[in-house]
Amino acid sequence: MPLVVLCGFPCSGKSGRAKELAEYLAAGAFGVRKVHTVGEEGLGLQRDGVYADSLKERELRGTLRAEVERKLNKEDVVILDSLNYIKGYRYELYCLIKHIQTPHCLIYCVTAPEVSSGWNSKREPENRYTQEIFDALVQRFEAPDSRNRWDSPLFTVQKDDTLPLEDICNAIFHRKAPVPNQSTQTQPLSSTNYLHELDKVTQDVVMAILNAQKTSVPGDVIAVPGANEKIELTRTLGIAELRKLRHQFISYTKLHPNENISQLANMFVQYLNKSTH
Repeated sequence: MPLVVLCGFPCSGKSGRAKELAEYLAAGAFGVRKVHTVGEEGLGLQRDGVYADSLKERELRGTLRAEVERKLNKEDVVILDSLNYIKGYRYELYCLIKHIQTPHCLIYCVTAPEVSSGWNSKREPENRYTQEIFDALVQRFEAPDSRNRWDSPLFTVQKDDTLPLEDICNAIFHRKAPVPNQSTQTQPLSSTNYLHELDKVTQDVVMAILNAQKTSVPGDVIAVPGANEKIELTRTLGIAELRKLRHQFISYTKLHPNENISQLANMFVQYLNKSTH
């Protein structure tokens, strides 16, 4: 169903606002809603280690985006609680909701850098940013602009403001989803054999993983048919999760077809590794 994106400096109150909105929705003011909050909490990340390394930061954004995509459905609300400070990344999320055809909105938590820095200093050491990383993130921050369709509707809240819960709910429940355009609609495939191969290859990979897990443990590397890439087994993958990821990959590949059929298995393995870490 709808996607709510939080945005702001580090330690600007985003998680508190996300919790406030989740509790309001769960209370049933707009009907009984299941709410999924997606964020960095629970990923076991060392913040400075991630944001000091551009590759690790890109991987984090990819992980969060994949989790949002997995959670979005016709009934639930997904709240993305992260910095979301890059304009291009917010545009990627907008393209995702256009493809799924669900509404979204952005909540921008505005604080002065010195206020956020003060809140950061009061955090537990393992959840705290060093001042150097904090200053770098503030400097790189790309503020949302409601004139951009991917930043609209935009709700800007100062630290002492009351969160406009009713207006936010009206925006995500009573607005029409953005209309897909050519870039987000499934394009016709030129090869009639492509869909058959896509279905067969992904099914073979899923079966290979399920069979290998019978004798494997987390930490093992699994070889799959037709791929040079290998599955990095960080945890046991259930059949329901693998089927869901397979369907997501098929949908994405239809949207961005690659006529090089020999690469389908490698592409699927890469997608699984990225989505399950």
